[in-house]
Amino acid sequence: MFLNEEQNMLRETLRNFANSELKPYAASWDQKHEYPAEAIKKMGDLGIMGLMCPDDLGGAGMDYLSYAIAMEEISRGCASCGTLLSAHNSLWMAPVLNFGSQVQKEKFIPETLTGDWLGCFMLSEPGNGSDAGAATTTAKKNADGDYVVNGTKNWISGGVKSRYGVLFATSDKSKKHKGISAFIVDMQTEGIAFGALEKKLGIRASPTTSVIFEDVVIPKENLLGVEGQGFKIAMKTLDAGRIGIAGQAVGIAQAAFECAIEYSFQRTAFGKPINKMESIQSKLADMSVGIDAGRMLTWRSALLKDQGYEYGKEAAQAKLFTSEVATKCGHQAIQVLGGMGFVEDMPAERHYRDARITEIYEGTSEIQKLVVAGHLLKESSEGIYN
Repeated sequence: MFLNEEQNMLRETLRNFANSELKPYAASWDQKHEYPAEAIKKMGDLGIMGLMCPDDLGGAGMDYLSYAIAMEEISRGCASCGTLLSAHNSLWMAPVLNFGSQVQKEKFIPETLTGDWLGCFMLSEPGNGSDAGAATTTAKKNADGDYVVNGTKNWISGGVKSRYGVLFATSDKSKKHKGISAFIVDMQTEGIAFGALEKKLGIRASPTTSVIFEDVVIPKENLLGVEGQGFKIAMKTLDAGRIGIAGQAVGIAQAAFECAIEYSFQRTAFGKPINKMESIQSKLADMSVGIDAGRMLTWRSALLKDQGYEYGKEAAQAKLFTSEVATKCGHQAIQVLGGMGFVEDMPAERHYRDARITEIYEGTSEIQKLVVAGHLLKESSEGIYN
């Protein structure tokens, strides 16, 4: 294993934390649609709510490989906590760290490191889905040079528990996607309202709502980057965020596998444990190979980013592959458990439900294929394959 001492220690620490603080309660949180406030606070105490934030701002100052490891171990214990960890680190914190001014970083980041508050990412809208460039939420300057925002954002993970968020809104309609700008938003600002909590198939302990902006005034100093840079900020953020979702998918797949293999020792049929049957062994082997392959794809994309290489294609490949592996492992775990896999007494059905979102958010599997193909065609035109 090529992890360094710090990464191995992180993996062991979070594995133990997930076993003791997440896994025993994940089913209850899921059934009650309950936000796991105490667990998120403990994750803040562990330092992983600011995992990649520089230490001079109070963060852990770790790399993307460490982040992928953290996403896997936390999601193995509770996929909802993995979603909140991902949205907070790679969707809220990363764009502020990468594109914000030093003043913005010092003002907005430290308050969101402790686990008391989340940060959110407001890109999706009711009608734009995967078409991030079709933002209808507007940001118009007033006489003071501040921005007045109107519109609705959908599918916002953790929005109701967020202190701050990154918002994408159209500041110049004539420029289409080049007219989208990004802003740091105080989520307690007058004029911001939240829709009802969405009733979801999976990740039910992660609160998801729409966020409505009605004449919300955002100070001009909260512009992230420069005007018209919003689409670029969103795409760069999602590129890196896919590493985290791939890690989450590996964690869900691992949880499903562990559920299946444990049950295979306990359940007997025809006078012997079911893991003596070739059909069950075949399922377990396929699950193990898929998980290990997905983990290596994920770690490769993280290493490329950490070492300063292009990683967009590899991150998309990792998310595409691992999300489909997670769904397959969830499905096969239910097959191994049979009727017990279909009831809430066992976690297999929850893993299956949770896995499905990894094929959808931060770019559907169909979008990942377009991203991968785009990189392949570009590489081919540059003579890489000649």
